[in-house]
Amino acid sequence: MFSRLVVTVGRCSTRSIAHPSATPFARIASSQSSVVARVYARRSFASVEPPAEGDKKSDQKSGGNSFLYGAIAIAAAAGAYYVYSGDNKPASLAIVKKPLEYQLVYNKIASILENNDYDDGSYAPVLIRLAWHASGTYDKNAGNGGSNGSTMRFGPEASDGANAGLQVARDLLEPIKKEFPDISYADLWTLAGVVAIQEMGGPTIPWRAGRTDAVSVASVPPQGRLPDASKDQSHVRQVFNRMGFNDQEMVALIGAHAVGRCHTDRSGFEGPWTFSPTSFTNDYYKKLVDEKWVERKWNGPKQFADKATGNLMMLPADIALIKDRGFKKYVDIYAKDEKKFFEDFASAFSKLIENGVTFKEDAV
Repeated sequence: MFSRLVVTVGRCSTRSIAHPSATPFARIASSQSSVVARVYARRSFASVEPPAEGDKKSDQKSGGNSFLYGAIAIAAAAGAYYVYSGDNKPASLAIVKKPLEYQLVYNKIASILENNDYDDGSYAPVLIRLAWHASGTYDKNAGNGGSNGSTMRFGPEASDGANAGLQVARDLLEPIKKEFPDISYADLWTLAGVVAIQEMGGPTIPWRAGRTDAVSVASVPPQGRLPDASKDQSHVRQVFNRMGFNDQEMVALIGAHAVGRCHTDRSGFEGPWTFSPTSFTNDYYKKLVDEKWVERKWNGPKQFADKATGNLMMLPADIALIKDRGFKKYVDIYAKDEKKFFEDFASAFSKLIENGVTFKEDAV
C-alpha cells in the first residue's frame, strides 16, 4: 500500500465475511450495475503453492502407522507425549510444550474481522495494510527491512506518518498474541494479512511461519521506504524495484486497492477506490480502465474522482498505472481476467511478506 494512503476497511453493501464455522460460505458482492455471487471454502493457510487442478494425489505413506500417528497427535494436543517401553507399558511421561497450531491462529483472526461499528464494517483491509507496510520496508541492496523483525513495534516506525492509523490493526491483534504467545509478531502480522485477503474472497496466499521479532529499536529501517501515493510512475518503480519487484508484480500488488478507503485524518486523502471495499476482486483495474477520472476540486491533496458519480477516488500513483505504457498493459490484463490477477497477486504478495526472511528447512 502507498505510504500516504490509508486502507482501512469497511462494510458496504458488498461485504460478507464468514464466521469461522461457516465453510463453505457465500459472499455477495454488488455494485451500482451488477450483483455477483461467489462461494468460497478457504478457511486455512497454505504453506505451499496450491496444487494445479487435477494434480491432487492421495496420501500413500500412512500405511499401518496411521493409528500410531493419531495417538501421538492426541497426546500432543493434550500437551504431553507418552513414551512406551517394549512391553507396551508407559515408561515415563514427559510434559512438553504444546506445538503452536497456526490454523487456530488463522481461525481466531478470521473471527474478529467483522465489526459493524468500524469504518465500513470490517477490519480486513487495515490488516492487509499492516502486513504490507510491515513488509514494504525491505531493501534488497542493504539487506534489511521487511516483515522480519516486526519493527513497527518501536516508536520511530510506529510514529512514521506513512503508518498513520495502523495502531488500530496492531491493537486488534494484541489479544491474539496474548492467546498464542509463541507466534512472533512478524508471523502474526503477515498471517493476518493473508487471512484478510482470503476471507474477503481473494486468492489463496502461500504462507509459512519462521519470522522473528527484533529486540531493539536499532533494527528499525530508515524512513521513506514506503511508496508515496502522491508521486508518479518513476517513484513507484524506484520503490518497488528496491524491494525486487518488476512491473508486472508492482501492478499486481497495487491491485489490493480494490479494498479499503482513504481517510483525511490519516493520509489526507479521502474515499474508496471501488463500490465494494470489503470484497477482494479485480474491480480496481476495471474502474481504472472504464471510468473517466477528473481531478477533484477540494481543499485536500491532489486526487481524482470518477466523473460519473464523484463517489470513487484514485490517487496520483494509481493514475500513473494507466499513463505509463509498461504498467498499462498489466492493468488491461487484470481488468479482463480476475483469475490471472489472483494468480499474480498471490505470488507477489507471498514474495512481499517473505522478502528478507531466512526460513528454517522445516518451517510450517
